[in-house]
Amino acid sequence: MRSCLLFVLGILSCLMADAKLVLPQMFQSGMVLQREKPILIWGQADAGQNINVTFKKKVYSTTADSHGQWKVTLPQQKAGGPFTLKIEGGEGAADCCELTDVLIGDVWLCSGQSNIDVTIERVYPQYGQVIDDYSNNQIRMFRVQTDTDTHSPKSDIKPTPINWLPVTKQNAWLFSAVGYFLGREMFEKTKVPQGIIVNSLGGTPIQAWLPADTLRQYYPLEYRRLQFYQDDKMVKDMQRANKQFSDRWQKLMDDCDLGLSNGYAQPSFDDSQWTRHDQAESLTGIIQYSGSYWTRQHINIDAKHAGQPARLLLGTLYDADYTFLNGKEVGRTYYQYPPRRYDIPSGLLREGDNVIAVRFITKGGAPHFIKEKPYKIIFADGTELPLAKEWRIHEGVKMPRIQEADLNIQNLPSVLYNAMLYPLAPYSLSGVVWYQGESNTANGDVYEQMLTHLIKGWRQLWQQPELPFVVVQLANFMEPSEKPQYSGWSDIREAQRLAVKHNNNTELAVAIDLGEKVDIHPLRKREVAQRVALGFERMLWNKRVMLSPEVTTVSTDGRNITLQLDQPLLNKGPLHEFEVAGTDGRFVNAEAKGEGNRIVITSPIEKPVHIRYAWKNNPDRANVYAKNGLPMSPFRRKL
Repeated sequence: MRSCLLFVLGILSCLMADAKLVLPQMFQSGMVLQREKPILIWGQADAGQNINVTFKKKVYSTTADSHGQWKVTLPQQKAGGPFTLKIEGGEGAADCCELTDVLIGDVWLCSGQSNIDVTIERVYPQYGQVIDDYSNNQIRMFRVQTDTDTHSPKSDIKPTPINWLPVTKQNAWLFSAVGYFLGREMFEKTKVPQGIIVNSLGGTPIQAWLPADTLRQYYPLEYRRLQFYQDDKMVKDMQRANKQFSDRWQKLMDDCDLGLSNGYAQPSFDDSQWTRHDQAESLTGIIQYSGSYWTRQHINIDAKHAGQPARLLLGTLYDADYTFLNGKEVGRTYYQYPPRRYDIPSGLLREGDNVIAVRFITKGGAPHFIKEKPYKIIFADGTELPLAKEWRIHEGVKMPRIQEADLNIQNLPSVLYNAMLYPLAPYSLSGVVWYQGESNTANGDVYEQMLTHLIKGWRQLWQQPELPFVVVQLANFMEPSEKPQYSGWSDIREAQRLAVKHNNNTELAVAIDLGEKVDIHPLRKREVAQRVALGFERMLWNKRVMLSPEVTTVSTDGRNITLQLDQPLLNKGPLHEFEVAGTDGRFVNAEAKGEGNRIVITSPIEKPVHIRYAWKNNPDRANVYAKNGLPMSPFRRKL
């Protein structure tokens, strides 16, 4: 509320006397400016207009150029605040913007795709009290709104409701969990104000965050793809057609769904003849069509909890769902990833028999429960009622599989760079977190080069050639395998590792032990943020900080391969997920033992020429840890 009021007052003050003075969205009351670096303030005004910036009783002046653009550089400042920043334009200061509650500290940019997007609301069950008990006015959050541009970089970002809000549970509820926990970690390390800018979008490839000039020079096919979508009329027509397609498909399904017309959600409906299904078992062979199908389960509620409000946890479901309790809809989710946490209002639960009905919607023909997730009712007094494993299932309606036009503007090359990244510069930063790669697992051969271009391009944009980057390596995901396997996820992890190795002032946050086999969005975001914070600490303040263990030298003696590490291992004895290959390139499992700073691999083949570690989608037995508790990164190496 405080931030919204100050923002409105700031806007009103800028509009006085038909003012032409305009500040970028980044400049608002409550903002955090980077300490110990020159601070650039910029904006728009009438051509030739005089601009005065007052900060800490000192005035800095400039004149808007022929395009109305102006900028003022404040000298570097020590951490502190709150301060007031006043910008005046015109004779007699007719145009004026006054920004209050400004802090000087460290500013971090968190960017990438959905694992940066994952919110505090999503991870709350993992950290409940840790979040409940914390607020800090010295940590401010800023969320860049989603926007795209297929043509050229924009001059500013969209207005955002999360505009330098102080950290509280309420303010952070829909904010990035990694960003939130990073702010907390860095504040604990430095005791200075922290500004967290989150600039990310789920499902987006790295190409969307690269400038067009880079594409033109190094990736001409990507550049031509961008050019193809620069016909605005065509794009709008395609978007309109896609919406019409989706609406028509949905309407036809609803009109023909027997579950809607016959009351499958109603508690009085007789489901005794429906197929019985254990949610832990695959539906393959039972449900193989696009459209809708229904599942029902009867639950018994005791007199104590009848009529009381509660929460229904329905795991995660593939794909969309409409969920009913005793015939009343209690929640719906339109895609597979979010956990289903639906509130049950007072008066809906009744003593005795109650019915949960779920209408699954799928366009891919493979609906299923994610069996490892929680399925239960939690009552207000904390009592939990687990749901049964068995559900009764029945067809709703079969629908044709009709392919929509391939148009996801946000995934096109350069469009996010243009609209969400470029306008932020040159707002001074302390460092960047890059957490992305899931959408590029088919591009492992070029990802290292693309990530290098991104790091160099962003540094050039900010005119900070040594701007620190921490790259979060992809976590473990999908079913484990005891045998060696091809893995696009491993290709990306290796590309991330090598990009960090080959670019100065970058560090890798290894997350190979923080994933979940059934969730591409694992919940342990606090641990991710802690590892990111260690990377920044090492780069900026303390070179003695040890991160994940790294191989320094490799020696061979027949079938024995010895890896020398840069630090001692946490445990000695058998180590897992090592593989070797001969000249044929076929990898096989190999035994390994660790002690002190060494790992000795015993090859089952006579002349090994390649080794690799944790080279799987989900190497769940990987157990190489340093004494600091951090895991070794997956890697591959030629002997």
